[in-house]
Amino acid sequence: MALYVRALKADERARLEEILRLQSHDEMGRRARIVLLSSEHVGVQEISSEAGLHPINVRKWIHRFNRYGLNGLYPRRSPGRPKLFTEDQREAIVGMASTSPQELGLAFDSWSLQRLRYELTERGITPEISAETIRQELLRSGLVFDNRRWVKMR
Repeated sequence: MALYVRALKADERARLEEILRLQSHDEMGRRARIVLLSSEHVGVQEISSEAGLHPINVRKWIHRFNRYGLNGLYPRRSPGRPKLFTEDQREAIVGMASTSPQELGLAFDSWSLQRLRYELTERGITPEISAETIRQELLRSGLVFDNRRWVKMR
């Protein structure tokens, strides 16, 4: 079954033509061209060849236009990966790494990432956490491992 955009309103057509005229060489121009060609009953395969896009992407923009109108042609930004820790947890990770284990009543005198991992989860500061994540958080906070302890970079 052939897929085409819905009938365009006059103001939509005018805006699409304006986008195509002003932005013909970027993504918005390409999307406007897809919709305009589809409104003239040009098939997905032909639009795909002309636009240099895979037919799946042509269909995606037709469906998004049909569902959301012109707003569907604008890129939607993904919010990204959720944060792993709160700022309080991040400060607690750095604070623990910056403190001598003996000051915390522990029987060893220097931190390893595995020891930090164990203490952070044991004390309920973080849920499950990997040693690599701890290392990245400490580096991001400006700490480096020097002389058997984590210290602020100079």
